Amino acid sequence: MSAIKTYIDQNKDRFINELIELLKIPSISADKAYKEAVLNTSEVVKLSLEKAGCSHVEICETPGYPIVYGEHIIDKNLPTVLVYGHYDVQPADPIDLWDSPPFEPVIKITAAHPDGAIYARGSCDDKGQMYMHVKAFEILIKQNSLPCNVKFMIEGEEEIGSSSLGWFVERNQEKLSNDVILISDTGMISNQQPSITTGLRGLSYVEVEVTGPNRDLHSGLYGGAVANPVNILTKMIASLHDENNHISIPGFYDKVIEATDEERTEMAKAPFSLEAYKEALDIQEVYGESGYTTNERNSIRPSLDVNGVWGGYIGEGAKTVIASKAYAKISMRLVPDQDPDEITALFTEHFNSLAPKSVKVKVTPHHGGHPYVTPIDNIGYKAANKAYTETFGVNAIPQRSGGSIPIVALFEKELKSKTILMGFGLDSDAIHSPNEHFGVFNYLKGIETIPLFYKYFTELFQELNQ
Repeated sequence: MSAIKTYIDQNKDRFINELIELLKIPSISADKAYKEAVLNTSEVVKLSLEKAGCSHVEICETPGYPIVYGEHIIDKNLPTVLVYGHYDVQPADPIDLWDSPPFEPVIKITAAHPDGAIYARGSCDDKGQMYMHVKAFEILIKQNSLPCNVKFMIEGEEEIGSSSLGWFVERNQEKLSNDVILISDTGMISNQQPSITTGLRGLSYVEVEVTGPNRDLHSGLYGGAVANPVNILTKMIASLHDENNHISIPGFYDKVIEATDEERTEMAKAPFSLEAYKEALDIQEVYGESGYTTNERNSIRPSLDVNGVWGGYIGEGAKTVIASKAYAKISMRLVPDQDPDEITALFTEHFNSLAPKSVKVKVTPHHGGHPYVTPIDNIGYKAANKAYTETFGVNAIPQRSGGSIPIVALFEKELKSKTILMGFGLDSDAIHSPNEHFGVFNYLKGIETIPLFYKYFTELFQELNQ
């Protein structure tokens, strides 16, 4: 048994209890009623880093909630790993759908987690995964085996868009200088098959408004003679895809970088049952762009989806009305090298061109983010794979995520370094949902695996720079 595993076994109960205490604090950044709880959590994280062995820790003020920064520099000639995480959590609503109170953590045995899972808001996203790094660092310090420099940047606004993070990064580039960024805010395929998230889709999110007559009209007196904004909007939306479910906006795919055959082959090794997928969603058949598998459609290909559409009368009973206005919210997930601002502009131009003169159209951009990809020949990826292989006994599989983490592209732009996404959660962990949980196995396995990333990254870095 390795020295790391022995230390974990000896301190298992303490590691779990410390996380449970952290999870009791309702650090909901989206609700100002919890401001003191969020601030208290930053103090707890600061104290945890100090106890773990950081030589310097500080709470850095921002225009919003503070960022906890810590570092331990042992030799400026050695590589530096910057660990990012967040201490804020999603609101717990709807509370009545939780089987136990969201901020009273309990451990439950489940089929997916025979070793138990910690049920609490933030258990997986991201307090549990962030705290793995604190404990992994503690082990290396206690055993005097830290092979490289380590910095921590733990923020309190990730769940509300990291609005202060860009401000902080731009003003602290020297402080945050690093050779690789390490994040655990993603998941893996299963407890038997680890995976490394190598790509994230970007995002363009817009709201559209279609206006017809200057007031709601009687559908009997005006029906068939005046453009109905709801009818027009649905036709416009329907035209955004062709018969092959290819997005029909001119120029939309111009900058799309196709995934390599090697990467698609590696992705295809991931265990996947199409029948189980359909059964879990209670659907008869999958749907999407021709020429790609389900796992490719939701990761390496861009998409366009209507997230909400409304207009007219939707109350109980009947009201024969032609609405003056109709609305929709539309999100476009992007892949490298699509630029969210360019895509928003292309969408706006095309959507306006679809409208007949009988209506007026307004497109309002909401927010966006750039896509991100880490090549699988990067030394950070190789180090992560070696670490997973040692603790799980099998090679990790590279996976592109369909979701978006805009801060990752921000880090590369401002800090000029790649990000490695070493997640230990599972798709079934119900993040952002009632009954969020994080497996005890996953938590402890993360603590065991992370120190090996430091070891192998340092070795590969030194080989590369000899």
